[in-house]
Amino acid sequence: MTNGISLAGKRALVTGGASGIGAVTAGILRDLGADVAISDINEDGLDTVSAELAGCPTFVCDVSDEAQAESTVVAAAEALGGLDIAVNAAGIVDEVKYALERDMEPWQRIMDVNFKGTYQICRAAARLMVPQSTGSIVNIASVNGPGGWPRRTAYGPSKAAIIALTRELACEWGPHGVRINAVGPGYIATPMIQGLIEADKVDTERINNRTPLGRLGTPAEVGQAIAFLASDFASFITGETLFVDGGWMAYGGAGDVKTF
Repeated sequence: MTNGISLAGKRALVTGGASGIGAVTAGILRDLGADVAISDINEDGLDTVSAELAGCPTFVCDVSDEAQAESTVVAAAEALGGLDIAVNAAGIVDEVKYALERDMEPWQRIMDVNFKGTYQICRAAARLMVPQSTGSIVNIASVNGPGGWPRRTAYGPSKAAIIALTRELACEWGPHGVRINAVGPGYIATPMIQGLIEADKVDTERINNRTPLGRLGTPAEVGQAIAFLASDFASFITGETLFVDGGWMAYGGAGDVKTF
């Protein structure tokens, strides 16, 4: 008989840990036995989540800044006594504008946070993991990455780049015992998506009709997938992107999903 997933004795850093998927994932990792540190640009949110997690270490960090990314990973490892798991949940949403209407500055900011930030945390974490010949990194991609999405010309490419980066780093660091995977969430009921809904930029009824499971996902459902990939249950999995999307990527029909 196989016991459930355990992360006892593991030390984990979750970026973007002040809200949404990052905050929920930090709680799941902690509940599975890991010692957890969180980082985010949102200091107030960090304090709130830390209190909920019995005072876990927190670090204010803009992952797009190279020096901050490097120092945060090192400081988290020092606080935890090492680093076995890194989760890249820090990210920002797109403007939802047509390409011809976009300004470059906000476009670049999305790329810097979502892609460059993920790369910099991966690299800093691997500098600690490669010498110890073990470690697991989980990135956050999106269903927006593989497909072509109008008005997502920053967010989608940033997530596509994360999928490619995950594969490439898996090949580079696999011989050193370090695994790196990604999850690709569909539409998840996070504060980020709620903001788009309130701005009338996301139509939940239309999304539900297009999704085989007929609903938005929850942050916990993504966090559980992250925990699996970070755990020894996924010990022979690397370079993969696991889509947590209610069947969004699987559906290839015309129009809404039909029931029978």
